[in-house]
Amino acid sequence: MSRTRRVFRVRSRHAVVAGTALLAAALTACGGGGAASGGDAKAEIKQKPEMAVSVNLTGDQVKAGEPVTVTIAEGKLASVKVTDAKGGELAGQISADGKTWKSERNASAGAEYKVEAQNTDSQSATATFKTTAADKVNKVTINITKGSTVGVGMPVSIVFDNPVKNKAEVEKQLKVTSSNQTEGSWGWIKDYSGKDRVDWRPKEYWKSGTDVKVDMNLNGVDSGPGGGLFVKDYNTEFKIGKDRRMKVDLDTSKMSVTEGGQTVDTIPVSAGTPGGQKASWSGKMVLMLKEGTIRMNSETVGLGNAYDKDVDYSIRLTWSGMYVHAAPWNASNFGRSNTSSGCVGMSDANAKPFFAQSQVGDPFEVVGDGSKGNADIGNGYGEWNLSWEQWQAKSAQAGAPQSG
Repeated sequence: MSRTRRVFRVRSRHAVVAGTALLAAALTACGGGGAASGGDAKAEIKQKPEMAVSVNLTGDQVKAGEPVTVTIAEGKLASVKVTDAKGGELAGQISADGKTWKSERNASAGAEYKVEAQNTDSQSATATFKTTAADKVNKVTINITKGSTVGVGMPVSIVFDNPVKNKAEVEKQLKVTSSNQTEGSWGWIKDYSGKDRVDWRPKEYWKSGTDVKVDMNLNGVDSGPGGGLFVKDYNTEFKIGKDRRMKVDLDTSKMSVTEGGQTVDTIPVSAGTPGGQKASWSGKMVLMLKEGTIRMNSETVGLGNAYDKDVDYSIRLTWSGMYVHAAPWNASNFGRSNTSSGCVGMSDANAKPFFAQSQVGDPFEVVGDGSKGNADIGNGYGEWNLSWEQWQAKSAQAGAPQSG
């Protein structure tokens, strides 16, 4: 690929220079002369200065992942239009001095682009260039499906298939918009899977009824070394449901449930056995997934052959395997002592309505003695255990907040 800026001179208004980044056009203006005394009149031709325009991307082997820049040698640009073969347009702006135009987004991989430029003298020219396919492609997984209703504690969470070294550049392309301008910030962490992850957490819990839209304008953005190029945009939108929260007190073996700030239920529970690996995680968590009836096997969480059974009304709290669920086999300990293998169990009679009324994204807090501390931030949605200032500091944009 060559980035040499060569200048072509175009002698006709309608001339086209294609397949290169260098554009030039010239127009002629004719002036009529009156009859000269004693001889034939000759028309005087006054030629406007030639237009010379260059584009930073040239040829048919252009590496994607850079913005398009158009520069005029003389005069000023009036307009620039860059479109791909599918009709998509790269928006951009002309500089204050009228000398350059730069696209707001990068050229994407495996695309053919047409550049059309015009100066203030109405001269114009066109060119085309092609980008190569990406050597490596990065993709994302988003935690909230489009059209969902979630609880007030739910963060937006994006997990990347490949490493992201250019975190600041990627974060610039992510935008959260809400119906009430909720203040929040992106923060970079490691997911429990070991992959790079960025979450958007409000400063405080969401307000019930808020509509939220997330735009991930990643097409053409380079993840950095080892990460590859993004080749598409992503988006989702969701609504914040009722303000429903839970708090488990390990000291009393009871769970309180509030809605709209009012206590609506107090449920006897039995949490994890204190003093070892079977203790529960504590701190602020979020209901992650309503999984219903699932098979739980202690060997999958490093607890030997302690249990292997189907468990009803299961709601996930951490990726490492902490749930709130029905545990009828432990009925004698509900409200009395914590004897489970780390989960929060309750009776079938309580678990059924609790499961039905709970929302993914509801805040879930565990307090009291006998826990094994807070889970790692990436082991679920643990960002609520950080202060607002601590969370802002995890942004690649110098901790700057974003109002959505």
